[in-house]
Amino acid sequence: MQTIVFYSLAFAAVFSAILLVSLRNIARSLFLFFVVLFAVAGLYLFALADFVAITQVMVYVGGILILMLFAFMLSNREMFRQLQRGTAHFIAIPVWQALPIAILFLTVMLYTALHVGRNEPPWITASREAGTVIRAADNTVEQLGVHTMTHYLLPFEVVSVLLMMALIGAAHLARKEGDA
Repeated sequence: MQTIVFYSLAFAAVFSAILLVSLRNIARSLFLFFVVLFAVAGLYLFALADFVAITQVMVYVGGILILMLFAFMLSNREMFRQLQRGTAHFIAIPVWQALPIAILFLTVMLYTALHVGRNEPPWITASREAGTVIRAADNTVEQLGVHTMTHYLLPFEVVSVLLMMALIGAAHLARKEGDA
């Protein structure tokens, strides 16, 4: 069952991402981006990165994607019409650019798949020998929460202020010129 769920999430992420970059309708692309982000969060759960999965949903889906939807709804429609008229191809980049990029990605993926497990970094070997490998029963969210609210409180607050500034800037850019 785990294998079926994993491959379903991986297929949903890849297929939605391909459709995301090939559609010309921006609203539909944003909703496909929603599917991609949720599928990737599910894949993070399979990698035992529960904190990253929660962060993926809360920050990217809950914040950035909603911000993009609001920017789309509040922005100038004429600009989007011009963007959508830009190309008549199914994929926006020309084939002569897309083909080398696809071949390069395939080469990197094949190289990684063939060499996984070989020349393992020493810190992974030392972690395996010491028995400090993260297991499914470990509570990593609690450990990360304690570190975030003690040792890394100042950087955490600085990032929150920067995100608030970005939100205010996006609201300012999305507002109409005549509004006060």
